[in-house]
Amino acid sequence: MENYETLNLVQTVSETDTFTIERYRQFNRFLPKKAKHILDVGCNTGRGGDELKRINNDFLIYGIDIVEDRLKRLPKDVYKENILGSTTEIPWKDNYFDAVVAGEFIEHLYSQDVTKTLSEVFRVLNLRGKFLLTTPNPNDLKRKFRKGTVLGGAHVSQHFPKIIKTQLMMAGFSSVKIYGSGKVTRYLGYWFPFLSIYGSYLAVATKY
Repeated sequence: MENYETLNLVQTVSETDTFTIERYRQFNRFLPKKAKHILDVGCNTGRGGDELKRINNDFLIYGIDIVEDRLKRLPKDVYKENILGSTTEIPWKDNYFDAVVAGEFIEHLYSQDVTKTLSEVFRVLNLRGKFLLTTPNPNDLKRKFRKGTVLGGAHVSQHFPKIIKTQLMMAGFSSVKIYGSGKVTRYLGYWFPFLSIYGSYLAVATKY
């Protein structure tokens, strides 16, 4: 298996993803009302964190990523602190963050590291804190019609909505809810009843 930094350096499209800003606006809609300390997992070059800070300048945003070059390009006035490291061992104390956001991140983890990461996120969240993650939808009808797959390149795992909901609950989260995400939301919003029309989905999990 290739190491994570090597895998993700190849996927340069993540640095220019046209939906990133909208994705973080969606995150903002589901943040706890009094959220202040926010961990941006797989923060990349910080375009998403920059949007959150623009929405609410009181947010204290922290970033973690495995690619050193991207961390060096984080906007200095946006991120209070950033760490080069793995989400299987998040270097912050227990119950520290009000929210953890992970935009199109979990599919970049090998399956054996997914459970460790979910447990670590649960640990660093405070009581009633929320974990918000988006990931490509393997059930996407357009992808199936084109005989495509989530897997390939830096995408080393895929996550079906019902399974990720179960995994989050096994990690200790409650009130796990799934919403649509991706470009289809521009036309149909997040709540269209058929999740299979969405290229990605959002999981919102509460530590309670």
